[in-house]
Amino acid sequence: MLVAAAVCPCPPLLVPEVAAGAAPELDGLRAACDEALTTLLAAAPELIWVVGPGPEHKLYDRGGVGGFQGFGVELAVSLGAGDAGETLPASLAVGAWLLERAGWQGETRGLAVADYLEWELCRENGLELAGSAERVGLLVLGDGSARRTLKAPGYLDERAEPFDAAVAAGLAKGELPPLDAELAFELMASGRAPWQVLAGATGTTEQPVGSARLLYDDAPYGVGYFVASWS
Repeated sequence: MLVAAAVCPCPPLLVPEVAAGAAPELDGLRAACDEALTTLLAAAPELIWVVGPGPEHKLYDRGGVGGFQGFGVELAVSLGAGDAGETLPASLAVGAWLLERAGWQGETRGLAVADYLEWELCRENGLELAGSAERVGLLVLGDGSARRTLKAPGYLDERAEPFDAAVAAGLAKGELPPLDAELAFELMASGRAPWQVLAGATGTTEQPVGSARLLYDDAPYGVGYFVASWS
């Protein structure tokens, strides 16, 4: 049963060593992620699933290893015991780093979801994850639109801000309705599928989300970043 979830963005710049001189710019975001992870761990899950965007739909049921060497930083991370034969996508590597930063040493598995994954499949994935142990925690990773400003990675799209505002409102309420997959793709919102997995996971509980808090909602660098805590 799902007992708690933390929602965080997954830019590698979250890792101070990667951000280097720009690291202080995201101190507020890191603090919000730390708070969400503290709440997640306080719920005493016996298993944490890290769910994030990836190039393919793939399960890391024996953990995996990753790092930030592609950004010039010799920093390695792992999910759980780590399976050297499984290389984590960037989003799950950031998730592994967040868990290590929070001091989590319990059982951990990963799920990468591709941006093409339809709502119904996301929902089914969420149901399966929530039913995988008596007390399940989720760390859900993904970014909002990367088209919030003229200097954003995808340039400005006027649809970006309303899309992100709807996501933020859903995270604050603990209710995420199905999101338009085509629109999310056009807006370069990598979090759409992971967020829908989270929405599906809540369907296994007999009660609605008891507590939902939106801890961060901003668009540094023109990309929507959200941090939320559900329990």
